[in-house]
Amino acid sequence: MGQCGITSSKTVLVFLNLIFWAAAGILCYIGAYVFITYDDYDHFFEDVYTLIPAVIIIAVGTLLFIIGLIGCCATIRESSCGLATFAAILLLVFVTECVVVVLGYTYRAKVEDEVNHSIQKVYNQYNGTNTDAPSRAIDYVQKQLHCCGIHNYSDWRNTRWFKESKNNSVPVSCCQPNISNCSGTLTRPADLYQEGCEALVVKKLKEIMMYVIWAALTFASIQMLGMLCACVVLCRRSHDPAYELLVTTNSYA
Repeated sequence: MGQCGITSSKTVLVFLNLIFWAAAGILCYIGAYVFITYDDYDHFFEDVYTLIPAVIIIAVGTLLFIIGLIGCCATIRESSCGLATFAAILLLVFVTECVVVVLGYTYRAKVEDEVNHSIQKVYNQYNGTNTDAPSRAIDYVQKQLHCCGIHNYSDWRNTRWFKESKNNSVPVSCCQPNISNCSGTLTRPADLYQEGCEALVVKKLKEIMMYVIWAALTFASIQMLGMLCACVVLCRRSHDPAYELLVTTNSYA
């Protein structure tokens, strides 16, 4: 019974190390996705510290690749030193991912206040040219999120661009894609997106932060299993005289 348990732990460890390699790629992808998305929405969210969880996720992903390599070698050779190092690094990464979860929830709670504080300023900076960063950001968000204005399209009446243009219209990025020859005129409000962008930007940014949180929680759970299996193998190797190696060699670490 005991030997079956130790063999199962070793087999699980080998598969976990393969999962760690896959997890490394997934975490780096999620971190990069957060960076890319933040670049599209950064005018609506000025606190760059929000990117800290994404930076940590990418660092953890890189470290997981190394952990998978160490874990595979240590498990196959069943080196006591290698397995102890493997378990210690897993513990460190586990603690780091717990920090990511805490930071993720912290910054997720700040999203709405940040967007509320900055969105009015961004809309007032709009000038309708592609060379202007705030203008590109607003046009991008309105097209991608299918929204218009802060709370609705009528908010454009209060912007400097609307007052200076004097054509009683909103940007064409407010036009619904199924409407042909839409010019953004307010005389045809049915042609425009009806929902404001503020709530949708907040929702999008919160969703992004949740991706980070769930990724950290998922892989932290896998790492707990890895630490448990490594500890079982280490303890049985140290105290069980009937212990058998997964791969028989002439020397022991």
